[in-house]
Amino acid sequence: MARQASKTKDTAKKPRARNARPKIERAALKLFIHEGIDAATTREIAEKAGVSEGALYRHYKGKDELALSLFMETHNRLGAMMAEALSGEGNLDEKVLAAVTAYCELADEDFLLFSFHLVSLNRFLPYDKRREDDPVSITEKIISNLMQEGVLPKGDPALKAAMALGVVMQAGQNKIYNRLPGPLSQHAEAMARAVLCVLKSE
Repeated sequence: MARQASKTKDTAKKPRARNARPKIERAALKLFIHEGIDAATTREIAEKAGVSEGALYRHYKGKDELALSLFMETHNRLGAMMAEALSGEGNLDEKVLAAVTAYCELADEDFLLFSFHLVSLNRFLPYDKRREDDPVSITEKIISNLMQEGVLPKGDPALKAAMALGVVMQAGQNKIYNRLPGPLSQHAEAMARAVLCVLKSE
């Protein structure tokens, strides 16, 4: 009788979820965006992912590490994409269009992850040490080089980078809040023209 009860108890145990990490990350993104990082709990994330809370802790120390990991995934990828687009072949107009298009395609590819990155900038950027390969530093460096080469008017590279990035980031924000129709990529050419106006301004 005792052996049968033990067997029943064992079979009732929840099996360890396979591929738990992607499920945890998607569930966390949804909760972080709709409820906020501070309001979401590891228990809620685990329940939404359909895994045990222990499974979450096997991959992350807690929700803060999970949130930072999700943010940096997009942040680092943006840096690499910006460097590739702006350092590639072609004239200035073509490079800017390539960079803006890459940004828009990243947004359309995984809008949930993109949205989380964009709405979390103020929270996580202060803790991200200034690096040569972050999106802002890459943009500043390329703009500075273009100024030295005479392709762009002389000015403050940091200010020009902030203004240029503001064009695409504000468009992304408006897309998040359903103020822009369709995929972000359909606005890439218009956004690229606006960025060029900023870069070529005196």
